[in-house]
Amino acid sequence: MGYSDQFFKALDITKGKGGNLAKFAKQCGLTAKKLKYYNEHNVVPTGLDLENILKTGNISELLLRLKMGRLDKDIIEAIQQNADTILPLVDSHTASVESPMVECSLEFETELGKLYKGDCYELLKSIESDSIDLIFADPPFNLDKLYPSEINDSLRTEKYIHWCQEWIKECSRVLKPGGSLFLWNLPKWNAALTSYIEGMLTFRHWIGVDIKYSLPIQNRLYPSHYSLLYYIKGDKPNTFHPDRLAMDVCSKCFRELKDYGGYKDKMNPAGINISDIWTDIPPVRHAKYKRRKGSNELSLKLLDRIIEMASNEGDIVFDPFGGSGTTYMAAELKGRKWIGCEIGPADIIQDRFELIDEEREILEGYRKGINALFPEKTRKEREKRDLWTCETVRKKKQSDLFDEKS
Repeated sequence: MGYSDQFFKALDITKGKGGNLAKFAKQCGLTAKKLKYYNEHNVVPTGLDLENILKTGNISELLLRLKMGRLDKDIIEAIQQNADTILPLVDSHTASVESPMVECSLEFETELGKLYKGDCYELLKSIESDSIDLIFADPPFNLDKLYPSEINDSLRTEKYIHWCQEWIKECSRVLKPGGSLFLWNLPKWNAALTSYIEGMLTFRHWIGVDIKYSLPIQNRLYPSHYSLLYYIKGDKPNTFHPDRLAMDVCSKCFRELKDYGGYKDKMNPAGINISDIWTDIPPVRHAKYKRRKGSNELSLKLLDRIIEMASNEGDIVFDPFGGSGTTYMAAELKGRKWIGCEIGPADIIQDRFELIDEEREILEGYRKGINALFPEKTRKEREKRDLWTCETVRKKKQSDLFDEKS
């Protein structure tokens, strides 16, 4: 969905039968189609388009930007310098009678966690400040999808962003100093939210997660990655111990797929440093791993990596959007306390915990292939083929040193 006619309202343009859109377009020398584009995307025109629109609308660029909510540095500086004068206007605009809190009900609990049914914003308001170690949020993407909860997934753009800002603000409040917030969304939405989040938290990484779900879209680059924003509260994280990854090798001949420039003796036996581009997170398609029919769900591998990186056993993990319960399952398996919320039916999540032994087996399978440059199977296959391993490189280096001393 686009914006709510903020551009047209600023210029007193009306659409439809009896409106003045066609007349305004003729007077400023632009097509109605172009004016509709600026309105639908709430984009401030530039160049000659801006000059013609300002002249026809008898409005200044400053007033146009203010009415559209598109604030540049000059407007922001003016607001900062006149904050005391502006404050009463802002207070009068935001003043409202607070509605009574709608309590979230406890749906079910485990040895380590509690899942509540209701609106996550209401649950967040009941959580103490500075009490959560790690927050992972995977909100609806506003793609007009039908969810079991029947939430409105087709909000006007500014409404969706404002809604995200509301719960993000509460997440920032409940996060411990040094705690971590991970936000999973489409690049479009995360890009729109970064400046708001950076007013409260400290940016660490924009992680691109390569997951291909759909067919290519005509006239666009093939969208094949999700954005994972990583922020912390304060200047440094309380916890940061990312996994290390195995070296990429051919699945048939087991030779390395990259040239490491002859520095084999300097490779860390624990594996390769993880980067901010993740290409090894599988989409959840196979029936063995899928818990929610008809909807995308997150891989247990993704949440295992995040929880391992940014929390310790006994820490509290919070996920405001339950979905299929991947966060809660990963937290439970890894010995973290967890708090969750789901506004829709939670039976999928509850049923999933009946399969916790299967989930543990899946998770253990993921972890066997990390934190070693050559996992056990790969190491054995390379030794059979007389290919170098960390052990053979170290032995050769020791032998060379011994020869030199001799």
